[in-house]
Amino acid sequence: MSDTKRQELKDFISEYMQKDNPSSYLIAVLHKAQELYGYLARETMEFISETMNVPAANIWGVATFYHYFNLTPRGKYTISVCLGTACYVKGAGEVMEAIKEELHIKEGETTKDMTFTLQEARCLGACGLAPVMMVNGKIHGDLTPKKVVEIIKEYRKKEGK
Repeated sequence: MSDTKRQELKDFISEYMQKDNPSSYLIAVLHKAQELYGYLARETMEFISETMNVPAANIWGVATFYHYFNLTPRGKYTISVCLGTACYVKGAGEVMEAIKEELHIKEGETTKDMTFTLQEARCLGACGLAPVMMVNGKIHGDLTPKKVVEIIKEYRKKEGK
């Protein structure tokens, strides 16, 4: 943990320690920690445990219960492929396979260069554009296996790779 980020997290926690039942703000603190570090490392959760005086097991339980929290480092770009009914019927399975092949990773994994993380989604709310994927909040629709490879290449260009 860098000193600057650690202090920012400590200051954030201090705000909640002044309130009634500070442990009820644990989710907000975990969100802040993930915002700062990109994921929730064991060291970070131990720091939160000590600072908030909340058992580490409670923190681990919350962090593993909610899908939003990441316990491993994530790539700069998170690719979420919609595998909901509309997208799946229109070829999302093939799109996912093309991405796996292009990036040499499986769902839930991150590329060795820490550029991409691949995950599945149940619905991204863009059924009219099916099949779709989202990259860091940006929707890409009407996908084909060939089109997703081109999109990935564009993101690689941004990174100079």
